[in-house]
Amino acid sequence: MRAPKIIFEDSEILVINKPAGVVVHPDDHHKKGTVVNWLLENYPDIKGVGEDSERPGIVHRLDKDTSGVLLITKTGNAFRHFKELFKERKIRKIYLALVVGSVRDDSGIIDEPLARSTKNFEKRVVGGEQGKSRDAVTEYKVRERFGNKFTLLEVSPKTGRTHQIRSHLAHIGYPIVCDELYAGKRNVCPTTLKRQFLHAFRLDFALPSGEHMTLEAPLPQDLEKTLKHCQSQ
Repeated sequence: MRAPKIIFEDSEILVINKPAGVVVHPDDHHKKGTVVNWLLENYPDIKGVGEDSERPGIVHRLDKDTSGVLLITKTGNAFRHFKELFKERKIRKIYLALVVGSVRDDSGIIDEPLARSTKNFEKRVVGGEQGKSRDAVTEYKVRERFGNKFTLLEVSPKTGRTHQIRSHLAHIGYPIVCDELYAGKRNVCPTTLKRQFLHAFRLDFALPSGEHMTLEAPLPQDLEKTLKHCQSQ
């Protein structure tokens, strides 16, 4: 992968703007070109940080086709600090999502447990694998409506379940634009876009020193182009 843009760096953490199309850590389908591969090449000391040698320094993740702010720890002290913050839900995450349809309410909370789908192993859905659901809470508010076709949302997941935002928004009838996995028959994809419109826009958190930080990643070019296309319709 090409070097991601570094948003912030100090002796304990590294915050990058992850490009879409890049996997965070290697798996059976992605052995190279991941964020972890790049980290080990450029920050070799990070190899022993954390509890999993396959995911050194990683305290949270973004889906392959989700762009935006990704926080990485460089020391054991920082790893423990941020794992605890995520566990206690003391890190505020804001995503921007363009969804299909005109969202009725200006804001809302989706409080529905998620589990692996019994029909598709890749998906996490409400009412999935019996007895294996995990609590999941997502808040959202409308940023802009584009007629009856699309709505731009600010989305804040209070929990960190796999595919949580994508699954929850599809569940309430407003799937993310270009999300082939979750949109089903409501899949709509403007010609300007080749991946789901989901971007990790902002992280609010406290450093191990106690200092509070707010870091943002601007919308990438493909998503900006899509918004301009929607505004012109």
